[in-house]
Amino acid sequence: MATAYATRTRCRDSPTSPTPASSTPARGFNAAVRPPYVDRGLADRYLNVRYFPTVMGGGATRSCYTLRQVAQGSRNLVRATFYYGNYDGQSAPPAFDLHLGVNRWATVNVTTAEGVYIFEAVAVSPVDFMQVCLVNIGLGTPFISGLELRPLSATMYQEATVNQSLFLLSLSRPSARFNFNRYQFNPDYSVPPFRYPDDSYDRLWQRYGRNAAWTNINTTREVDVSNVANSFDKPSEILQNAATPVNGTTQMDFSWSSDPSLDNGNGNSTYLLFLYFAELQRVPSNGLRQFDILVDNATGNDGSSQGFTPKYLSAEVVKRTAQGPGQHSVSLVATPAATLPPILNAFEIYSVKPMTEMATNSADAKAMMTIRERYALKKNWKGDPCAPKAFAWDGLNCSYPSSGPAQIIALNLSSSGLTGTVNSSFGDLKSLQQLDLSNNSLSGPVPDFLAQMSSLSFLDLSSNILSGSVPAALLQKIQNGSLVLRIDCDNGPSTCEPKKKKRNKTLIIATVVPIAVATLLFVAGLLILHRMRNRQDTWMANNSRFISPQASSHIFENRKFTYKELKLMTANFKEEIGRGGFGSVFLGYLENGSPVAVKMRSKTSSQGAKEFLAEAQHLSRVHHKNLVSLIGYCKDKKHMALVYEYMQGGNLEDCLRGEASAATPLTWHQRLKIALNSAQGLEYLHKSCQPPLIHRDVKTKNILLSADLEAKIADFGLMKAFSDEFRTHVTTQPAGTLGYLDPEYYNTSQLSEKSDVYSFGVVLLELITGQPPAVPVSDTESIHVALWVRQKLSEGDIASIADPRMGGMYDVNSLWKVAELALKCKEQPSRERPAMTDIVAELKESLELEVSYAMGYYSSVSTSTMNLSTTSVDLHSNEKPSDHPGQKDDLELQQVDIVESATRIGPAPR
Repeated sequence: MATAYATRTRCRDSPTSPTPASSTPARGFNAAVRPPYVDRGLADRYLNVRYFPTVMGGGATRSCYTLRQVAQGSRNLVRATFYYGNYDGQSAPPAFDLHLGVNRWATVNVTTAEGVYIFEAVAVSPVDFMQVCLVNIGLGTPFISGLELRPLSATMYQEATVNQSLFLLSLSRPSARFNFNRYQFNPDYSVPPFRYPDDSYDRLWQRYGRNAAWTNINTTREVDVSNVANSFDKPSEILQNAATPVNGTTQMDFSWSSDPSLDNGNGNSTYLLFLYFAELQRVPSNGLRQFDILVDNATGNDGSSQGFTPKYLSAEVVKRTAQGPGQHSVSLVATPAATLPPILNAFEIYSVKPMTEMATNSADAKAMMTIRERYALKKNWKGDPCAPKAFAWDGLNCSYPSSGPAQIIALNLSSSGLTGTVNSSFGDLKSLQQLDLSNNSLSGPVPDFLAQMSSLSFLDLSSNILSGSVPAALLQKIQNGSLVLRIDCDNGPSTCEPKKKKRNKTLIIATVVPIAVATLLFVAGLLILHRMRNRQDTWMANNSRFISPQASSHIFENRKFTYKELKLMTANFKEEIGRGGFGSVFLGYLENGSPVAVKMRSKTSSQGAKEFLAEAQHLSRVHHKNLVSLIGYCKDKKHMALVYEYMQGGNLEDCLRGEASAATPLTWHQRLKIALNSAQGLEYLHKSCQPPLIHRDVKTKNILLSADLEAKIADFGLMKAFSDEFRTHVTTQPAGTLGYLDPEYYNTSQLSEKSDVYSFGVVLLELITGQPPAVPVSDTESIHVALWVRQKLSEGDIASIADPRMGGMYDVNSLWKVAELALKCKEQPSRERPAMTDIVAELKESLELEVSYAMGYYSSVSTSTMNLSTTSVDLHSNEKPSDHPGQKDDLELQQVDIVESATRIGPAPR
């Protein structure tokens, strides 16, 4: 049985044309349904969908709409509609989950292209907004046709609370053409479903359908609704009709089946029935209409279901519940004293589901939404920040108490492109313990409210352009050891200490000077002793910008390992996972079980201490989701090692041409994402680091992959910084790898960002072709991959250069675009090459083309003017808009361009 109801009815729209209500739309693609499903008998809204492929923006699986203008604690009817219409040309209707807030609502199991699937819920909003989310479960791409929000009276559906919601259930009855869940008994089968204005709350009341054992009775007189004021606020035509048995039959029966897609997961589902009765005929004095109301052959315990007699032209409602899975039945059975058969005017059946998942603390959630909007963050930040746990926002750590809402305790927005001032909404995160805002472009003063965040113990504001002094209250927290602050004291705030008053100067000098002399002598002795034991790693000191009197216990800095610890971590260097000019790389594990890569410098390494220190220094100052993160280092008299995050997917070279390529070759879409990830990492080095950094050894072997193929640039031993005064280039001894090395740099020794661009162009060509930089053309001869590609493309055949491992599954336009981009990266002179920022933009466009190809439907996302309008469930209406004040505006899910979202926000503080 379907949870919702698949219909092909041409029922009327609500005679209103509401203006869009405030909402935050989910990001996705627009598409039109395809012939022969472009049925003009349906409302226009069903002719377009918005769909959400997981390939967008890093592969998020949850897409959400935030419905605003909701009164906190109010009851609302939420209606979501779906019409597949083969919009993607795949003739493969999908299945996906529908969530209301952080709790699962139902599974939308689309089984037919021409069916309209409608889901309704009655829910109480604990805050001043509601969220509806589509969740990919691996059975096709989620989509939506319409979404509506209707406010209900505070007295309606009292069973719906903050802790449980009511979900309208489908009736499984083969004789019914339309499996609507809310039924009335108008005898005219041509009448469309009743809704507003017949129902003030725009509930849909479907004609029950033909039943040979029943007949209909009706009246034109008004039915009093004062006894059902919790359901109807005014007399309605819905209650002026009723069904009753024919031929003197004394019993009415109907049944429904429980729906596994709405189950609580324990088989102990609860169903709530609303049965509406009103006597429509004058019963003679010697007559009696009286019947028992049985649900699953049992009457209720409150006595209301036994010997029930409807009142003349006065509506009443009887509520009953049913428990458990399987089929359930309702029987209206005339009592022995009755002279007239039972009647039924209308009914509804709901599934009662507890809201077991706790949403994020409302203040935290509002603060995070404000931060998202203020900084226009384009990440996977959809739906609730912390819940469900599987969909928690990137960069957040949340605590989940056994009772009460989730709270945000850590927020990492390092390298997130933040601009402007530090927004006051950060101060609303009352449980926040760690806040990392480093490597952005935040300006203005360090705000005072940061000192009022009582739970905050770690704050990183380094690598921004902040000005002014650190507030005295913040310094006080540092001095008492309750806060670790990282900030640029040299070129950021004008001072890291507030100015002291000049009082009691003589006394201070007299007291301090002897103490200072003694302290200096003591410190000097310690320094001499320490130098005898081991030379300090001065580069670490130069890059540590913490303000803390207890730094050794509080600083989340790169860890220094002993050689003994490395042996223990790697089981005596048991598993070698890589080898390079520096030495071997071994798999190791930290105390918490996290895997790491341990890069040991061999005694015969061509790279010495200088390159080791360079790589460690660079890794300690760069933080980006597409750059490998340094965890720690080891440096003593005999051993040098770097410990960095382990990338389970290996390196790109092996994935393209190694053993892994034969088992699971990379698709074009995966290659595009890897290219985009890598380009974003290089763009960060070129544009976001001060001073800018040039990698100098970009190649497929230095692009590492996570288990889900997120790419990160690695191996920073040859990286070179260049200052602003030499922005165009810096002169240095050429270094790099043959095949990737920029000829202009090699010939002139003038290094610039465009040298990395050249190398990246070679990487792009490898991704397209699967070939190495030197392509064998005979047993004894090879040519550069760029020359090989140019020769092939001169014939106009892009397929001739495409890696055959892709099996021809790629968008030709996307492949052409990347091939042309790769060749631009190799232009001479270097000034003709694109910047990494331009390359990132081009790759995003190429990814969009491939996404459209994968979906089987081409659309121009950035120029589309198509809006996905959602007003009501059924047909379009040209009727004049209503001025009815109780009618809630429908929501319009507006077009939003595809945006690449981050999969991780920098390194978490250690």
